[in-house]
Amino acid sequence: MAVLSPEPHGGRAGALPPRRVLLVSRDAELDSLLARHRIAAHLGELTTVRVVSGGALPDAALVCDDEAATERLLELGVPVVHLTSGHSGAVPSPAPDGRALHRLHRPGWLPGPWPGSGGRPTGILAPARLTGNRTRAGTLLLLSSWGVPGDEFEGFTAGPLRALVRAAVRRTGRCEVVCDTRLAPVRTAVEGLAGPEGVRLSRAADVDVDALHATAAVFLASPTLGALALAQARRAPVVFLPPLGPVQRDLAERVARAVPVPVTTDGEDASSWGSRGEGPWAALDPDLDDLRGAQRVARSLRQLSLAPM
Repeated sequence: MAVLSPEPHGGRAGALPPRRVLLVSRDAELDSLLARHRIAAHLGELTTVRVVSGGALPDAALVCDDEAATERLLELGVPVVHLTSGHSGAVPSPAPDGRALHRLHRPGWLPGPWPGSGGRPTGILAPARLTGNRTRAGTLLLLSSWGVPGDEFEGFTAGPLRALVRAAVRRTGRCEVVCDTRLAPVRTAVEGLAGPEGVRLSRAADVDVDALHATAAVFLASPTLGALALAQARRAPVVFLPPLGPVQRDLAERVARAVPVPVTTDGEDASSWGSRGEGPWAALDPDLDDLRGAQRVARSLRQLSLAPM
């Protein structure tokens, strides 16, 4: 097997050949991408690869959301942990059959009811490093367009997004805009709002979102599980962007039943920019989620690579 693209969190060298785990995600979906990164951070003793070729097969695979990839790997005889990384709302998530271990990224505190999908909830998939920089500055605006109707997304980028980025630069000095896909309308929206040091636009697959969050003073995010995990794990404030599409709206409504996460539309609300300590997380019972979801999935992968089903 020729490794064409190693995952940055690769395994340690050892006397015996390490077990190899293939990591697959939908990199155009923010939750899928973040889930892969966070689980990979706990696979230090394994060799993790993104792309393989040749006759040798990996010892196991983590597939985040890509049902077709799970099916192909199972047909080849590769043991698979299939993770549904994003919020599925009231609609059951597509899931592999019983040949794969199915896991669901689902916070223990998030209100149901849940559709029957057969997967085992993981709890929060938290970043491996939970500390933030002592000195934080600027705004991280984390935007997901996955599953959002095109006209709805373009309406947001042409209107509220410009106002939010402009307010972020004015209030915090700079704004780091990170989105999973559809960069063209986002780039058009932020052009000319500030100089090159004021606004930077990146694709989520090209940057370390968790590291950017550790340096930001203000966090504005689409309602996604990956963004919630960032804020809850670091017990940091988060402000939701206007929910786009039915999945984001469903998640935002469920979150509102448990914790008071504010929503901003134009950046003029001063409460969106002030320091609020732990944000909404002090209201949660810590026993409802221990933040170890990524470790649990990594443990399943480790066991599967050593003793396939």
